[in-house]
Amino acid sequence: MTQQQWNSFCNFRDQYKALCHQWMNLAPMMAPVQRQLLHDVDAGCLFETSVVYNMALDDVTPQDEIKLIVIGDNPGKEEQLAKNNRYLVGSSGRNAEGFFRRNPELAIDFRRNAIIMNKTPIHTAKTRQLLELAKKAGPDAERLLQESQRECARLVARLHQDLGPTAELWLVGHSELKPRGIFQEYKAVLTQSYGDSSDWNRVFVYNHFSMSSFISDYNKFHREHPDMSLKDSLVQIGTRRRLEVFGR
Repeated sequence: MTQQQWNSFCNFRDQYKALCHQWMNLAPMMAPVQRQLLHDVDAGCLFETSVVYNMALDDVTPQDEIKLIVIGDNPGKEEQLAKNNRYLVGSSGRNAEGFFRRNPELAIDFRRNAIIMNKTPIHTAKTRQLLELAKKAGPDAERLLQESQRECARLVARLHQDLGPTAELWLVGHSELKPRGIFQEYKAVLTQSYGDSSDWNRVFVYNHFSMSSFISDYNKFHREHPDMSLKDSLVQIGTRRRLEVFGR
């Protein structure tokens, strides 16, 4: 990274870390509900972290070249474990790593050249459980869910634009960005943060890495356009999905 890019990244990381620590103050209010929701999905999984800061951000160095910002949904059961406290480390993350490893022409190491974020750092085992969490944990939890989305969208949009024209932003998982979805606040603030900037053309939307949905979508497109390069195919898919979700 250039010095300017590094300074922007450090500012982003420090602000996000401070916000996560601030939001953790509400953890005692959310924890009992989160523990039960996790038990409903996997009774054998230990509940440990309510608001998950991505510790991988602390491993980034000035020598790293950041080519990609990947935005998932929210930290699941693997991500919230204290031994991890990192994003996309479960099966979805392994699918993502495998995709980039099998396609070296993209020149992206998923754990070195990508910054991984979520639309909120609030843990639930399944994303749809965020609605149940907000309902059962009370109005403070609901306000936190909305505020965390707004701040995450604002921070990543600024970082993406500061990193310059070689960096892309991938939103993986888009069903909850659609009307009446959980992440309407995220969607609204992300859109506002770019305004009319041409940087919006480097924002792409894809199916999630979970359940091989990302790969299935790509394979379908490749069968229809067998002569198109991988990179061009990803641009086409990501742009089409962005238009479907954001309308621009």
